[in-house]
Amino acid sequence: MVLLSCIAVQGQGKRIQIIHSDNSNIDEEQYPGATILIGNVRIKHEGITLRCKKAIHFKNENYIQAYGDVLLNQGDSIRQTSQYTEYNGNTKKALSWGNVMIKDPQMTLRTDTLNFDRGKQLLYYRHGATIRDSINTLTSDTGNYYLSNNKFQAISDVVLTNPDYVLNSNHLDYYTDSGKAFLYGESTITSDDNLIYCKKGFYDTKTDISYFTRDARIEFDNKEILADSLYYNRALGFASANKNIVIIDTLNNSVLKGNYAEFYEKVDSAFVVGRAVAVTNTHKDSLFIHGDTILATGKPEERIIRCYHHVKFFKSDLSGKCDSIHSNQGSGLTQMFVNPVLWSNESQITGDTIQLINDTEDDRLDSLKVLSNAFIINRDSLGFNQIKGRDLLGKFEENDLRFVNIVGNGEIIHYVRDDEKELIGIEKTSCSEIHFVLREGKIEQATFMNQPDGQTHPPSKLPENARKLRGFNWREDEQPKKMADIFVRDD
Repeated sequence: MVLLSCIAVQGQGKRIQIIHSDNSNIDEEQYPGATILIGNVRIKHEGITLRCKKAIHFKNENYIQAYGDVLLNQGDSIRQTSQYTEYNGNTKKALSWGNVMIKDPQMTLRTDTLNFDRGKQLLYYRHGATIRDSINTLTSDTGNYYLSNNKFQAISDVVLTNPDYVLNSNHLDYYTDSGKAFLYGESTITSDDNLIYCKKGFYDTKTDISYFTRDARIEFDNKEILADSLYYNRALGFASANKNIVIIDTLNNSVLKGNYAEFYEKVDSAFVVGRAVAVTNTHKDSLFIHGDTILATGKPEERIIRCYHHVKFFKSDLSGKCDSIHSNQGSGLTQMFVNPVLWSNESQITGDTIQLINDTEDDRLDSLKVLSNAFIINRDSLGFNQIKGRDLLGKFEENDLRFVNIVGNGEIIHYVRDDEKELIGIEKTSCSEIHFVLREGKIEQATFMNQPDGQTHPPSKLPENARKLRGFNWREDEQPKKMADIFVRDD
């Protein structure tokens, strides 16, 4: 019997205490077993106080209904006002409705209906609420607020409004004391500067530092960054990305790819490493450039792209290799440095420095400069056609190298054929300046300036060791012949 009595008392909980009311009466017909309290009603129960204009107290059930200007306080942590509150002293649960407003040191919550589970120190609503703290305003259809750690869990149509951006999410955990937000499900953060999308992420609303995973994406004016994960510092305008990175520049119709990237929003610059690739869509024929590091700097109209170390590039009618590339999209000048080699259709072109010039109006390849030790090689069925000189100046038509001027120390070996492709002889000539007309890498016409020295030899009269000019180096094994070849490292 003693044990059963203890269990009963424990199940009932401590009794609700009536501290004051101006008047009280009993109406057994309307409120059987209850006391009606009217005027300046004050009650207490295990750390809370409740004030109202009128209350119905069910003493046996340890339960009270409060009406009119209800004020519920829990120590210094909670101050709640509403038009109606019902409170159960046994379960220590409260239900309030009618212009419910609750304040704690960190935030203010407004809703029409609010539940308060004091045992779990949990506030929750199911029909929409607005929460404000010192920085943000948050709304959602459903939410839970955990008083023990100041955690607000918002679910369904979540909108967090900050002076600098608006955050939308399906599920948001927000800590009102620290201002840290954790995102779950499809989420966007929209500001005047950019739009951020992810399916999972973290945002510190006080420091403006964020980290996003699962389909992470940042959109700027004319750019889009996609990656497996993204770090972003809004104050600095800095983003770093990891794995499966794609940086899309819609204005320049170009893409950067790699496994790690950093982007500097305020100076519109980025660098990419880890299978880094720059892709430029040129008239439906993409140019792919790979290097250990790719650095893009400057605004679109004056963008400079630099590729460092083990550089290779591929396009259907143009490919190349060098140690580094410097490309100025404003001037259209691309420079290849350190042992560069260029393959244009059937021709291999080498020199100390190679420069390609694009027409900036239509982005078509316009001209070519090879500075110092210029050398063009084209394979013939019986050997190699060769053009050599100090410098080379070339002109493209429809991306085909058509006109070539050799300036200084010009030399040529040319397998001359008739209209039936029969071999006539092997021309070997030197001249200080030579002008050529080419088609698909083959010499159509050669004009020698300033006293040429040479002749056309019958093949039998020109030995094999005389059929290659000094410095000949056929590098076909290094040529990227498809896009995947740009990642191949040569010995």
